[in-house]
Amino acid sequence: MVFAKAPTPGRVKTRLIPALGAKGAAALQRRLIERTLGTAEEARPGTLELWCAPGPDDPFFAACALRHGISLRTQCDGDLGVRMALALESALAAGSPGILIGCDCPAFTAAYLREAAAALADGNDAVLGPAEDGGYVLIGLARPAPAQFFAGMPWGTAAVMQETRVRLMRGNMRWRELAPLWDLDRPEDLQRLHQLRA
Repeated sequence: MVFAKAPTPGRVKTRLIPALGAKGAAALQRRLIERTLGTAEEARPGTLELWCAPGPDDPFFAACALRHGISLRTQCDGDLGVRMALALESALAAGSPGILIGCDCPAFTAAYLREAAAALADGNDAVLGPAEDGGYVLIGLARPAPAQFFAGMPWGTAAVMQETRVRLMRGNMRWRELAPLWDLDRPEDLQRLHQLRA
């Protein structure tokens, strides 16, 4: 499952607007979504869905569905934790593990996503891809998380990964962590993106 915001100028990648402008930040969002979908399509660990915010009506999302042969889903209302919980519960209810990623991590590779799927297939209850900034770029579940697992999480802070570990331990869940990756949030991250393309 891929989470993505519609590439509307002024509403996405707002921390990058000082460096790129509103239209440039929206164009970057489109490229990141396309890159993420291409990587996920190459990995194909299971059914690929694009969970759209605010909804799938944006023409860009419709074009993505045609290009990549994926289904579009609507992210529910609520904070990030509520939306993530619903998406993962949906996958688990359909009888398969759920792996959820966003579009902010240009460092994703198909091998990384396959490694996440293998970690769940090997008997782990969860898999995490830590982010260098203290959050995570990937979460996967093979069984439902404990109640309130995502509630009250300090999203957007350096404490997210550590708090997630604490909650996994409290829930007696077995998990595996993949290699840390970086995500693209701040103007200083743009240089790493240019290096990645080189």
